[in-house]
Amino acid sequence: MKHILRRKDGTYTLREEEGAASPKPPKFSLDDRYASYTRIAKEQERRAKGLL
Repeated sequence: MKHILRRKDGTYTLREEEGAASPKPPKFSLDDRYASYTRIAKEQERRAKGLL
């Protein structure tokens, strides 16, 4: 079964070609090694926007 893929230009395709990737976000995992970096980056972004 083929899955829908998203090209770099924002269009969608069923062909497996270079530059096409799954549009779905990665599955959630409690063992996420980068979660702390994500939280820090989001906090810095919110501070820059003046939300914190």
